[in-house]
Amino acid sequence: MCLSGVAGYVDAVGFLHSGGFFVSFMSGNSTRLAVGIAHWTMAAGIAGGLILSFVLGVTLGSLCGSLDERHRRSLVLLLVAALLAAAAMAGTWGASSVALALTALAMGAENAAFEQPGGGSIGLTYMTGTLAKIGQGIAALLRGRGGLEWLSYVALWAGLVAGAVVGAAIYAQIGMAALWFAAGASALLALVARRLHVG
Repeated sequence: MCLSGVAGYVDAVGFLHSGGFFVSFMSGNSTRLAVGIAHWTMAAGIAGGLILSFVLGVTLGSLCGSLDERHRRSLVLLLVAALLAAAAMAGTWGASSVALALTALAMGAENAAFEQPGGGSIGLTYMTGTLAKIGQGIAALLRGRGGLEWLSYVALWAGLVAGAVVGAAIYAQIGMAALWFAAGASALLALVARRLHVG
């Protein structure tokens, strides 16, 4: 839930700074890429660049986490913190394109924190599947075949939305310097994961 909160926070900052592109929600960017291609606009290049950065971030995060499976999450979250700090620096220096690329890289890497052997993972930066699980859980409950397990998906979604609200509010006050808070939160979560010896 905390990591979803970071993702929502960062995505709101990136969305506002880029004028409507996403740094963690690649389904939205894929649609913007397609529309941009159809209409021959610059949106295609921006969306495509963010998608590429995100995929490279997932790759980098996965490789980083595989260096020490016992401390996978803390290693990946330290990488995320470093990338977000670099993005904050680039943003405050006026290098918006670099800042957005680094932010998408960080959000891609964050998804490797819960990667499982065999390729499974928990999606932290996209919620369509999470909302589908909530609906399926409610349907199972109404049929008398399920419990309240789906509430964990509600918590993930709520974390992302709450993070996005905070990110949007702070961005309105300090711009891309808002990413320093996300970098700090990621570093703190890395420390917590290390202390708890969580994957």
